[in-house]
Amino acid sequence: MSTELFSTLPYKVADITLADFGRKEIDLAEKEMPGLMALREKYGESKPLKGARIMGSLHMTIQTAVLIETLVALGAEVRWCSCNIYSTQDHAAAAIAASGVAVFAWKGENLADYWWCTLQALNFPGGKGPNVIVDDGGDATMMIHVGYDAENDAAVLDKEVHAEDEIELNAILKKVLAEDKTRWHRVAEEMRGVSEETTTGVHRLYQMQEEGKLLFPAFNVNDSVTKSKFDNLYGCRESLADGIKRATDVMIAGKVVVVCGYGDVGKGCSHSMRSYGARVLVTEVDPICALQAAMEGFEVVTMEDACAEGNIFVTTTGNIDIIRIDHMEKMKDQAIVCNIGHFDNEIQVDALKHYPGIKCVNIKPQVDRYYFPDGHSILLLADGRLVNLGCATGHPSFVMSNSFTNQTLAQIELFNKKYEVNVYRLPKHLDEEVARLHLEKIGVKLTKLTPEQAAYIGVSVDGPYKAEHYRY
Repeated sequence: MSTELFSTLPYKVADITLADFGRKEIDLAEKEMPGLMALREKYGESKPLKGARIMGSLHMTIQTAVLIETLVALGAEVRWCSCNIYSTQDHAAAAIAASGVAVFAWKGENLADYWWCTLQALNFPGGKGPNVIVDDGGDATMMIHVGYDAENDAAVLDKEVHAEDEIELNAILKKVLAEDKTRWHRVAEEMRGVSEETTTGVHRLYQMQEEGKLLFPAFNVNDSVTKSKFDNLYGCRESLADGIKRATDVMIAGKVVVVCGYGDVGKGCSHSMRSYGARVLVTEVDPICALQAAMEGFEVVTMEDACAEGNIFVTTTGNIDIIRIDHMEKMKDQAIVCNIGHFDNEIQVDALKHYPGIKCVNIKPQVDRYYFPDGHSILLLADGRLVNLGCATGHPSFVMSNSFTNQTLAQIELFNKKYEVNVYRLPKHLDEEVARLHLEKIGVKLTKLTPEQAAYIGVSVDGPYKAEHYRY
């Protein structure tokens, strides 16, 4: 990690010579991301983001590169970091750095690196901060809020925390506070808002809003239908298997796969594993989701019942301690354990690493075999972090175009309109427009309502076609 707190480096990536390779893959991805390309065509001349200083904390992948270049094409000044220590695709980061965008990201950062990169992305020339943020998981938003609180009361940073990521965050914020005692107040004052990508980050936003601690407006992009019902469901349906197979070369057919959680992500994962020929067990706390799983033909059990039966375990919940150390003690030899929720605390990784007599053998990057004293072992993928991004390349470009088109529209909204401090969702007509932009690419032809039909059901001929409360 750089020892300079606020670096003057134009970028920091693993290998800038990978830029040409990255550019070739970005060119391929653009053809699979019609929503973003349509926004470039629609807004390229008017540049609605001119004057925007956009900080992004989101997986630095090829697909994200297309998002970044869309924001730049719409007039924004952009600085970027990844929201996960393993998710950066180094050739994508190199290509973006070579294009002149300040990016601070590489695959395999440690947690001190991670927060340093986040700080650099939040630091614009002249000591300014961003005025809008694209966040994924809420870490950039959290850094501002914790730093802001510490400027009011430095003791905030001395509170006892146990998670290593929080320890490192507090450590770097202490250094910032020593150097500049009003930085985060100045940043918050200029902020027009944040658009949040994922379930975990949205949960954080609603918590802060309920507690009266949210400092600026936020858009909940995750709950746009064209995000949650596509990225979370169809994206995971393809990328989970990709991550498991690249990591282990295991045959999924015939295996018992335990999927913890049956929300949109869990639904995609469960159907993916069944399509490969696995027998899928589901764990759930929500009776509605549990009933959905049962009606789809999945066996709904508890982890206590499933831990000795499964061959592959996947956490999808966004909650803590889903797979505990006592579950791992009872697993079959060479059971595969992985997570596709945003953070690594769904699996008790720290308890595993400090288990008495445990022995860890690294097989290859992001694949570790843990031997218990009784002789059985488990394979932990991506150190308990996102398996689809740690062990593979994440969701396909087409489905990410849905999510990132929503993100771009949210950035335009936040930058060009003054919102009160609250958590908002994009309106239904924009959700439908995002879907519409992706239809031609896959050969879809829409039926058009007649005026009489539209009048009969009480909608406009051109939409929106569903009420806000409609559940897709």
